Amino acid sequence: MSQKTTLLVIRHGETEDNVARRPQGQEHGALTRFGVAQAQALGKRLVSYEFSHLYSSDLKRAYDTADLIAQQTGHSITAEQCLRERHFGVFQGILWSDIEQLYPEAYPSYRSGDPDYVVPGGESTRQLYERSVSCFERLARHHIGDTIAVVTHGGVINCLLRHTLAIPLHKPRHFTIRNVSLNVFVFDGKTWFVEFFGDVSHLD
Repeated sequence: MSQKTTLLVIRHGETEDNVARRPQGQEHGALTRFGVAQAQALGKRLVSYEFSHLYSSDLKRAYDTADLIAQQTGHSITAEQCLRERHFGVFQGILWSDIEQLYPEAYPSYRSGDPDYVVPGGESTRQLYERSVSCFERLARHHIGDTIAVVTHGGVINCLLRHTLAIPLHKPRHFTIRNVSLNVFVFDGKTWFVEFFGDVSHLD
């Protein structure tokens, strides 16, 4: 049996807050009609993939995306709290354009890129990174030799990619994580690899 685990890592579909440019963090969020269509399109694509388990963040926007996929692939869904987006504390649910005025001290600290800065009431990038990577490694080790699908959030996927490519947390992000993008990672028990990243060909 192969000692590798393949993970189909997926960002949730478009939400109302994505469109409005509000940080959702660990608020649940609702998919837009377009977000529903995005998830259905990905579900159709994943019918042709053989994977044993479907995991999802327990936040509504991710779980609803997973449910729309499961309706076509026939999988049951296992919800995992460790796959949640970063907790943005007092910033959650507020337009990014308003945060700078409402929190003139916290906003510059957040924008500085300091991975250890904790948003008031929330968590730091490093805390998110440690939680996310630990979660992925646990799932990968539990399913050695299998392929699994994981529906989660942009911040969580960002952490796994940085871990895989050894991109420091303080470095700016020079890549895009689109809604319902398919990102394939492989874990061989010691090292992570990226097979492909940011594939949204199912939306064409």
